[in-house]
Amino acid sequence: MASRRITIALLALGLCGFAAPFSPASALDYPTRPVRFIVGYPAGGSTDIIARLIGQKLSERLGQQFVIENKPGAGNNIGTETVVRADPDGYTVLLVNPANFINTSLYANLSFNFIHDIAPVASFLRVPNVMTVAKEVPAKTVAEFIAYVKANPGKVNLASSGNGTSVHLSGEMFMAMTGAKMLHVAYKGAAPATTDLLGNRVQVMFDNMPSIIGHIRGGALRALAVTTAERSSQLPDVPTVAETVPGYEASALFGMGAPAKTPPEIIARLNHEINAVLADPEVRKRLVELGGEPLITRPEDFGAMIKAETEKWEKVVKYADIKIE
Repeated sequence: MASRRITIALLALGLCGFAAPFSPASALDYPTRPVRFIVGYPAGGSTDIIARLIGQKLSERLGQQFVIENKPGAGNNIGTETVVRADPDGYTVLLVNPANFINTSLYANLSFNFIHDIAPVASFLRVPNVMTVAKEVPAKTVAEFIAYVKANPGKVNLASSGNGTSVHLSGEMFMAMTGAKMLHVAYKGAAPATTDLLGNRVQVMFDNMPSIIGHIRGGALRALAVTTAERSSQLPDVPTVAETVPGYEASALFGMGAPAKTPPEIIARLNHEINAVLADPEVRKRLVELGGEPLITRPEDFGAMIKAETEKWEKVVKYADIKIE
């Protein structure tokens, strides 16, 4: 079924019968030297893994290296600013991730405007977070958990991998939509938060699927729901939050961006090649293992997704009254 969906998407984009419209000579020659692929996080995490997977395949297809440069710091803002300030020639691109959508409203004094300063190139995939509870929590469903929180005010702790992360704001959105108030406990990363969840020092976390799924499959933690609009093939028996809380959706959207004013023919070329990479069965298999499926789009479609994500998280940031100077 997924392969059929990909084929249909490719047909719609003109990838199965003819090339996308990127005929100008400059685009046909591109790239003639290595491309910097900026990732705003350290090596080894899921964000970095996705960039290296796509980057390697682009290197093979285009005959020039897409060199991953990890520029962590300031909640992904250092890496993003590197691309914003780069020449708009297609030789510096950005791994777009949820922090880009959240930071627009989370940080009070950003030196750039993400939506205006970064041009959308192509989406890669969406990855669900998983609403996961300690084994000691008696609730077996989302509805039971909401009732449990309301019956135990001040006793349920919500863990996250950091203040303002998608893990944190997924929980804040849940509280806003259900009225189930919990105490947020921010950790410096997912690992220490998971350790305390395993020890029942915190009771729930909306963690990224790649980092929590091993504990779920091993039975050490209990998954109540996934946060995407549809169920995940990795946890097919786990319902979505939206099945209990209509309208709830939170996911980690990944893709590629480039400096604003990058020539449209270069963006079209990259979009075409990325979509071809996403159609590769080997790539699809790996992305599914990471919790998502290939998300084949045009640049303008990805831009609409970015706008929608930014507006959604702005509402959550305002509700939670979070601001980072």
